[in-house]
Amino acid sequence: MNNGSIGLSLFLMAIGAILVWAVEATVSGIDIKVVGVILMLVGSMGLVLSLLFWASFAPFARRDDRARHDVV
Repeated sequence: MNNGSIGLSLFLMAIGAILVWAVEATVSGIDIKVVGVILMLVGSMGLVLSLLFWASFAPFARRDDRARHDVV
């Protein structure tokens, strides 16, 4: 996953929300609101996975390299 995965997830969630709450169009054979909900769910899952992936790179403790070196 790269930096664009968080942005793509937010974009999918925004498009899904627009389809659910702002679009009043009808398409034969397709329920626009269901497509919007699916996009929001996929975007949410992608966002959670992206944040978990990036959190795995975070250090668990602060390192102070200066404290390890002895002064001679």
